Amino acid sequence: MPVDLVRAPISPAAKLECVSYAPFRGDQSPQMATLVVPPGQIADDLAQLATISKCVRTYAVDNGLDRVPELASKVGLKVMLGVWISGNRAKNAQQIATAVALADQYPDVISAVVVGNEVLLRGEMTPGDLVAAIGALKAQVRVPVTYADVWEFWLRYREVVRAVDFITIHILPFWEDFPVKASRAAAHVDAIRKRMVAAFPDKEIFIGETGWPSAGRMREGALPSRTNQARVVAEILDLAAHENFRVNLIEAYDQPWKRRWEGTVGGYWGLFDADHRSLKYPAGIAVSNFPFWRWQMGAGLAYCLLVFTVAWRSLRRRPWSPRPSAWLAVAVSATVGGALVGLTIEKMAVESLGVGGWLHWGALGAAAVAAPLFAAQALMRGRPLPAFVDLIGPAPGRRRSLRAYALGATLLVTTLIAAETALGFVFDPRYRDFPFAALSMAVVPLFCLMWLNRPHDGERPMAESVFAGLLALSAVYIGFNEGGANWQSLWTCALYLLLALTLWRARAAQSRG
Repeated sequence: MPVDLVRAPISPAAKLECVSYAPFRGDQSPQMATLVVPPGQIADDLAQLATISKCVRTYAVDNGLDRVPELASKVGLKVMLGVWISGNRAKNAQQIATAVALADQYPDVISAVVVGNEVLLRGEMTPGDLVAAIGALKAQVRVPVTYADVWEFWLRYREVVRAVDFITIHILPFWEDFPVKASRAAAHVDAIRKRMVAAFPDKEIFIGETGWPSAGRMREGALPSRTNQARVVAEILDLAAHENFRVNLIEAYDQPWKRRWEGTVGGYWGLFDADHRSLKYPAGIAVSNFPFWRWQMGAGLAYCLLVFTVAWRSLRRRPWSPRPSAWLAVAVSATVGGALVGLTIEKMAVESLGVGGWLHWGALGAAAVAAPLFAAQALMRGRPLPAFVDLIGPAPGRRRSLRAYALGATLLVTTLIAAETALGFVFDPRYRDFPFAALSMAVVPLFCLMWLNRPHDGERPMAESVFAGLLALSAVYIGFNEGGANWQSLWTCALYLLLALTLWRARAAQSRG
């Protein structure tokens, strides 16, 4: 049930200093060169943001964003106007020209122009070219001009400091090279800010991006969650008010398009959700990581009962009574499934992106739901876990039982997706989600079945042996690479090892049973 661990970060009595704004919804993306976001869509967003913030920060003036100053003026919002520059000189010139025209047209709305966002971090421009671009715009506008990048780059390229009116730094504790826990995030932001103040005492240090994600994978001890996002934002805002510095939060709305480049975690930095444009943390409402806990608890109890019902019905017209260990295995499978079925469905809904994502996580989710049911039936009937050869081996050796096919298919799907995710964490781990909930539901009953009903003769199949070795080696590497503070990683690695042991105990004799 929900626990009010933190207060809502946005106080009804005080507006935010500024918040990053991108208007993209659904399938819209800034990578769509021909996209022009409808002005009405932007107007609706700005009217809503005017109730919580004094200002919005944008990042470009194309895709319809050149209308933001005009529409912001109608609802009383200031604009930190972003100019997106890169290695494309022609596009840079176009962005600068548009920004100059807007700054001249809306001098009372545009409070500053931000020339470039993390262009040095991306390596798309040299410091000299960046300084030239800043100077070209600065000579044509009457508002303050700045550049925005991760805080370390200001210390590395001090020539850029001399070109700007104030310094805009990004401090994202979650994305640091050594990730910072949510409990220490505000203190980390404060320490970096003070370090920058000491390094550049003659310039204002403006925090242009800071915040925390509400969903996605852990990085070491840094856990994205609703309560952690609310806590970090609230503590940073309290710090800013106490020490009198300006801060811009990232970001106003969740941005689904970022998930294609940054994984699930990239799409969940918003104070408002993407689909309904609803404030995640209304004042006076308890902040919970499980807002749908009643539905999840009900689904878990119903599923647990279903597993026991399948096991009981499997005993009808059977002359024997199952061993107590079989009932214990059913109880363990039902408990794990009941506890995690709600979380499995929630994670599938949050982490699935596009048709491919839904097929991928949907297949694992289906295997997770099926495994305890099919395993309970096999445990009661004294049947072993089929080997892969039962599904894809020579036709004369295959099982004819539909139940055996279903159970074997569940094992095969679980193994293939486990191996694919494990290899992903080995070779490209940064933005991948840990499938600990669904894997738990699938692997635990399969392990129990293999442990109790394993044949005592026959040869170890080659396919199972290869997958077992791959999963075991991957689990060891992932555990060390992700670190001991990442419980999502440790949980997932434990499941990889459990599945590896399940596969290692397989015997080819099962295909003739």
